[in-house]
Amino acid sequence: MFTPAFAQTPGMTSNGMDLILQMAPFAVILVIMYFLILRPQQKRAKDHRDLVGNVRRGDTVVTSGGLIGKVTKATEPSEIELEISPNVRVRLLRQMISEVRAKGEPVKDTAVKV
Repeated sequence: MFTPAFAQTPGMTSNGMDLILQMAPFAVILVIMYFLILRPQQKRAKDHRDLVGNVRRGDTVVTSGGLIGKVTKATEPSEIELEISPNVRVRLLRQMISEVRAKGEPVKDTAVKV
């Protein structure tokens, strides 16, 4: 009896502005998520990477497992040697360091001074 063309109201065609207004809340949510979640997480990861990269011999460190020890050798890029008690040394991945408590000896200068 009635066709769908008669049921439509005039002027209800969708245009580009309606789409933009519908997508705006999603864009705002994504921006908020970036500043509240992603950016702080990236900053913490960068700080941890810097902390792990600057571990030297003689530093007192805390591992993610809760062990506290002194770094005795830090020559390999991914591992260190940690002394957890006298004459007890373990190898540890650098990424497992959670905190550096005390800085140790400075790096030896191999350059010859004149």
